[in-house]
Amino acid sequence: MTTSTDGGGRLPDAFLRPGSSSFVEFLGEHAPDLLPGRRTAPAPGTTSDLAPHATTIVALTFGDDDGGRGVVLAGDRRATMGNLIASREIEKVFAADDYSAVGIAGSAGIAVELVRLFQLELEHYEKIEGSLLSLDGKANRLATMIRGNLPMALQGLAVVPLFGGYDLDRATGRIFSYDVTGGRYEEHEHHSVGSGSVFARGALKKLWRPGLHADGAVAVAVEALYDAADDDSATGGPDTVRRIWPVVATVTSDGYRRVADADLAEVVSRIVDERSAGHAGGGRA
Repeated sequence: MTTSTDGGGRLPDAFLRPGSSSFVEFLGEHAPDLLPGRRTAPAPGTTSDLAPHATTIVALTFGDDDGGRGVVLAGDRRATMGNLIASREIEKVFAADDYSAVGIAGSAGIAVELVRLFQLELEHYEKIEGSLLSLDGKANRLATMIRGNLPMALQGLAVVPLFGGYDLDRATGRIFSYDVTGGRYEEHEHHSVGSGSVFARGALKKLWRPGLHADGAVAVAVEALYDAADDDSATGGPDTVRRIWPVVATVTSDGYRRVADADLAEVVSRIVDERSAGHAGGGRA
């Protein structure tokens, strides 16, 4: 954010006064034009049709017998612009803070900007209050930010995130979904958003089970994305030629961790081998 100083080279008084723990509220008061939802909306049928769109995101909870509990978020790497592939390597899953993550579907540029602002919001709160915001509080802050983007959403530049994290108070992983108006809904066990979500949800329903450990949950997430890519042209499957894998992250009591590409390559190899064997044996992959 660009700021000006007074004649003595000091920051404006607004930056030195104690105020709200919300960075979004501060920005709305002193530089509202920098908020994603405060921009001039494009004319219908112009920019919204040309902006790259991102899909698909899946999330699922896990908890094994050894007490390891948490949530997995995963997203494919394709962004589309109409009938064209705008990018094969876009990242759609990000750490929100040490104990939460957010995946984005919708208008890619607005969504990435919203995520960065959300990260600043949580960091600002922690610095002002000296403590972490609760997981419910984080989910509510994100809902408020999505609601602020409603004018852009009505013009076709919608952002629909999927939020998940480890609840330090409940010692478990939780998932939250949203609509374009900022409505917040807690999901249980698993969920998916984006154009390929209907196919991903079908896979999640069949593959998810109580007692999954982290590695098993990662494999389920990758297979759900694989199924989505099989039926949805806007969702990119694992690219074994270019070595492009989904972005997959786990959030546990140890914090946010992105799964290494080498591990994902092994998971994808197993899925391909199993489905190839199914075809060879006359079964349905």
